Amino acid sequence: MFGPEGPTLRELAVQALSSVEHGYDLLAPKFDRTPFRTPDVVLDSVAKALTPLGPFRDGLDLCCGTGAGTQLLTGLCRRSVTGVDFSAGMLDVARRRVPAAGGPGVAWVRGDARALPFTAAFDLVVSFGAFGHFLPRELPGLFAQVRSVLRPGGRFAFPVFAPPRPAQPGFWTLLGFDAVMRVRNALWRPPFVMYYRTFRLSTVLGELERAGLTAGLGVLPGFGRRADGSPRARLVVARRADAAPLGGQPAAGRVNS
Repeated sequence: MFGPEGPTLRELAVQALSSVEHGYDLLAPKFDRTPFRTPDVVLDSVAKALTPLGPFRDGLDLCCGTGAGTQLLTGLCRRSVTGVDFSAGMLDVARRRVPAAGGPGVAWVRGDARALPFTAAFDLVVSFGAFGHFLPRELPGLFAQVRSVLRPGGRFAFPVFAPPRPAQPGFWTLLGFDAVMRVRNALWRPPFVMYYRTFRLSTVLGELERAGLTAGLGVLPGFGRRADGSPRARLVVARRADAAPLGGQPAAGRVNS
């Protein structure tokens, strides 16, 4: 994080005291050299799990950042791939790092995930590491937006990782981070929304169903299991239902159902 190519402590502090958008504009040139960038092992595992569900024509990387997920989509989609993010700085980096030739057409759009500037134009929407920037009350609107840009039968996929147990140091690290961010946002404007412990799987599955997306869960291999036998990493794949949202409970399912 504080190596010669990564951001300095001062740069991270300036980012944290900015808005989310401006903070990522500042971090963008060094973002890929931080732990915040989704690791390749996660991207590769998700790509492998999604391949049997294709082929897909058009894909969208929601909150694409510097384009790691967008590049994944170029191997899954035949016609077009779009990355959308509200940080102009992150999009500038993405344009330089993701090849635009030799595969599907690649487009970059500056936009807000809560008000997507698309019609039902995609067969696959993916997102990596972005949900901490949305408050729990924003999930219904976010998932409704995702449904609106999916074609009937289209899929919305994203990985989720089991949270650490209270006996593990990581639990207290994340708890402390969220506490610091809450204090920061209570005392400083504009707010910087980034919380690690608000994206609860049971709540997410319920909100997906209420948005008209039939949610299924699969296991991402290679990340092991916890002491109770539950997987450390899962892939949520939610499919757009043909009918309008009806509410109800999450449906059990498999990624390849």
